[in-house]
Amino acid sequence: MTSVSVIIPVVNEVKTIAQTLAQLNSDRPIEIIVVDGGSQDGTWEYLQTLDLKAISAPKGRAHQMNAGAAIASGDILMFLHADTRLPAGFDSLAIQALAQPGTLAGAFTLAIDDPSWLLRWIEKGVNARSRLLQLPYGDQALFLKAAIFEQLGGFPQQAFMEDFEFIRRLRRQGHIAIVPTPVLTSARRWQALGVWKTTIVNQGAIAAYLGGVQPERIAQWYRRQR
Repeated sequence: MTSVSVIIPVVNEVKTIAQTLAQLNSDRPIEIIVVDGGSQDGTWEYLQTLDLKAISAPKGRAHQMNAGAAIASGDILMFLHADTRLPAGFDSLAIQALAQPGTLAGAFTLAIDDPSWLLRWIEKGVNARSRLLQLPYGDQALFLKAAIFEQLGGFPQQAFMEDFEFIRRLRRQGHIAIVPTPVLTSARRWQALGVWKTTIVNQGAIAAYLGGVQPERIAQWYRRQR
């Protein structure tokens, strides 16, 4: 039977991780690996009380996700943000998507946990980009076969845009499927800065990266905006 490992990088997510983990229900055994990047809010202590694999790694999603993948035993790796909830049957949906000829990886359609009509437009834009360009982002729960992840060398060890770069590499190798069933991600990013500013900051970071700006510089700028 095909097995799935769900890898969740966290830093100071004690308020959100319990709800995310509660959604990881499946009819088959699921390996859950939570990788803490130095939390100071009780996240690490909370993880010690749970029946899952909890490890620590240097802060940074690339470091944390690669560390989780290194100890994963699943045939399929799924990378999940701490504030994103997976749909029921997520493992079966991933297995079905990867069974399609030529498909190397996949991700889910995006839904944002907020009733704002502006965020409905953000969803539409994200999902159109994902389908047309095969370019989902990290909050859409990227999944792929462990063998392909190893073949590509894992996420690039860079300070920012690691998932964007990894997905670009994947896209050159084969098809990235977008599962119609959505994940539900927190609206906290948009709520903190506002929808328009968040969109401008995100698109600015992508433009800078594609223009050759070093990820470290983009990360510094991004943190200042937020």
